[in-house]
Amino acid sequence: MVDTTLVEKWETPLHVQWAELNEQAAIDSVNYSSGSALGFIYLRGIADDKAFSQAVASVLGSDIPTQPKQTVYTKPAAVLWLSPDEWLLVCSYAEKNDLLQKLQTALKGVYAQVVDNSGGFMLMRIHGNDATTILRHISPYNFESLQTGQCVQTIAKKTTVVVVKVAENDYAFIFRRSFADYLWRILQKTAKPYGYALQKKWQFSETDWQRYTA
Repeated sequence: MVDTTLVEKWETPLHVQWAELNEQAAIDSVNYSSGSALGFIYLRGIADDKAFSQAVASVLGSDIPTQPKQTVYTKPAAVLWLSPDEWLLVCSYAEKNDLLQKLQTALKGVYAQVVDNSGGFMLMRIHGNDATTILRHISPYNFESLQTGQCVQTIAKKTTVVVVKVAENDYAFIFRRSFADYLWRILQKTAKPYGYALQKKWQFSETDWQRYTA
């Protein structure tokens, strides 16, 4: 059962920084978008363990990704491969508690760990013709090599981030809430030569991400 009052009261950690910024229509160069609360669940286990993989698949309705950078879109969540024994599930906050409970129940007695980190992370959408260029400025990772649907855990300046390539020049950018102000200042400065617009609500065109961020 989700506390709808809590969801309604949720604020982006950038609400102070964005308070005096006007929401704008999307432009060609760079757009930064955010929205309401999301669910972030960390899952750990042994991919080759049938008890683990079958238990998770029974909840998600699909096998978990087992290859580097692989992302699997299931009905309840986007499942991001982070390492051979670690995955990040991104889901609707309204569905988070139900998904968490089902995973914990299915994995009872199995060598695995399920952790709710929803209060510690946030997601920003970065999209536009210069979105890849912006990421290249702030991270050593070669984002041109990232294919649509792939994800990577890397660094942006001095903090760890998870980046999902949703579509061409369209990324889900996940980071710790405690680094929100730090990263926002960097993103603003980096995009200044290109021009950027801010949307305070996600406008993902990809169907799965529309569902997760609804």
